[in-house]
Amino acid sequence: MRIVICDDAAAATRTAVDRIAAALRARPASVLGLATGGTMEPVYEGLIAAHRDGLSFAQAVSFNLDEYVGLPPGHPQSYRSYMQRHLFDHVDIAPERTFVPSGEGDPQAASDAYEAALRAHGPLDLQLLGLGHNGHIGFNEPGSSLASRTREKLLTRTTREANARFFKEGETPPRSAVTMGIGTILEARSILVLALGAGKAAAVQGTVEGPVTAMCPGSALQMHPDVTMIVDSAAAADLSLADFYREAEALRRSREGG
Repeated sequence: MRIVICDDAAAATRTAVDRIAAALRARPASVLGLATGGTMEPVYEGLIAAHRDGLSFAQAVSFNLDEYVGLPPGHPQSYRSYMQRHLFDHVDIAPERTFVPSGEGDPQAASDAYEAALRAHGPLDLQLLGLGHNGHIGFNEPGSSLASRTREKLLTRTTREANARFFKEGETPPRSAVTMGIGTILEARSILVLALGAGKAAAVQGTVEGPVTAMCPGSALQMHPDVTMIVDSAAAADLSLADFYREAEALRRSREGG
């Protein structure tokens, strides 16, 4: 796992944007795995700016990690709506090339259909991930099988409370979501994780340096051959080998000429 520790959140976000843009330039027909949440909004702002400077999404295909069960695509807090607002409406990607799990109807049928679409278009060339305070990736909460596939997953109370701020007062956040499984995520050719702020420090430490365990779903990324974890200094605060990671990254950059 490559650990990139940046001075602050802005620098970490720029690093993530540059990595995604470089991957898309190198392979215009990339299959991208995309994430949602507050951490990702500046990432998508950066990609929109790159698009204005010539970066094209026209040949790309995208798959989002998850969708709330019970929310139609037009609901303002659905992840389909999120992606339209924050990226899709501002770049040249064709709507039929953007995939988000369905939150309507039978969750099992939606999960099966999503796995079939991933098989038809995949594997994912680059999967973008955030990291939950409890170490979740996608909506794979602690206790999730490390071999899990796309399925409905009950959200923990802490996750629902964290997401409640996005909903109107008096509106109850959904209790479950259709999410790519950990096994599904690990099939991506390359994985990019962005984690920012002191609140993510424990999850970052568990993901990078802890044992591989279902109680910290992100730790499963240790088993993948091509993972880059981009963090700011605050999120890196609990890493016991932070100085080593900085030295290793400096050596890598010197050899890459950057």
